[in-house]
Amino acid sequence: MAQESHRCSAAEISVTSNGDLDQSPETVFQGVRVCSETFQDCFSQKHTIGLNSVSAMEAHPKSGAVVLSDDLKNPAMEKLDLVRKWSVNTYKCTRQILSEKLGRGSRTVDMELEAQIEILRDNKRKYQHVIKLAQMLANQLSQMIQTQRQLGDAFVDLSLKSPELHEEFGYNADTQKLLAKNGETLLGAINFFISSVNTLVDKTIEDTMLNIKQYEFARVEYDAYRTDLEELNLGPRDATTMPKIEQSQQQFQIHREKYERMRNDVSVKLKFLEENKVKVLHNQLILFHNAIAAYYAGNQQQLEQTLKQFHIKLKMPGGDNPSWLEEH
Repeated sequence: MAQESHRCSAAEISVTSNGDLDQSPETVFQGVRVCSETFQDCFSQKHTIGLNSVSAMEAHPKSGAVVLSDDLKNPAMEKLDLVRKWSVNTYKCTRQILSEKLGRGSRTVDMELEAQIEILRDNKRKYQHVIKLAQMLANQLSQMIQTQRQLGDAFVDLSLKSPELHEEFGYNADTQKLLAKNGETLLGAINFFISSVNTLVDKTIEDTMLNIKQYEFARVEYDAYRTDLEELNLGPRDATTMPKIEQSQQQFQIHREKYERMRNDVSVKLKFLEENKVKVLHNQLILFHNAIAAYYAGNQQQLEQTLKQFHIKLKMPGGDNPSWLEEH
């Protein structure tokens, strides 16, 4: 058929009613949410234009017919035309989403890209879980540091008031103070780790997720106009239907190009995100491990050195020597 030559290389598969290839409700209905946000903007603009029109008519009360000037009428017509087009687009997209949900329609699926997106979503959830656990560790460590300080002060007080145990209490006081000091250093390292991973998740990954949402909505639009064109091509071809078919073909081509452009943009974004993620996590995980290992080994010098390394995001070629963990 004629329309088949215009389909993109991505597979078009039916979505069954059991939901095997369906996505979460949030993903399925994100097109409706995007349309709602767009509607709010359009409605606000339309409302403003309406108020301007009323003001123009009130400026000439009881003076017969009111003729809107070109500079007022043209923007108003343009905004109303935008609202009309938005309404048609919203109807088509909503119908497409419901059709897919009910298992009656087909959707375009890029298997490779969809797999990468799903991996990204899964990794995002896991990174958020790591951040939550690291924050719990930081809170517990902070409480332990406070207890060690109080215990050290108590030992100092007893050392001064117990001459016969002055030396023993003094040793314990020094130990608790040293542990508290090293704990503060470790706490700084953990907090830096949390901040870095949190930036990766909430800014870098989230930026890519926004592009993915735009891509998924472009896919819904593309399938909606593809379905319209297919239905028209199945009907009669006469003087009445041919203009509709030609217009549908034009709209289909526009949304096909938009879909393919968004798909390519997301593919590039995912590639760069993966490279950046590996670099960031590689350094942060090594430094985090070094700090933990040095703290529990009682290596104060290594712990302080690790804290300094935490402020170096990426090592430049020919820079500092690698840590003993990197060498092994």
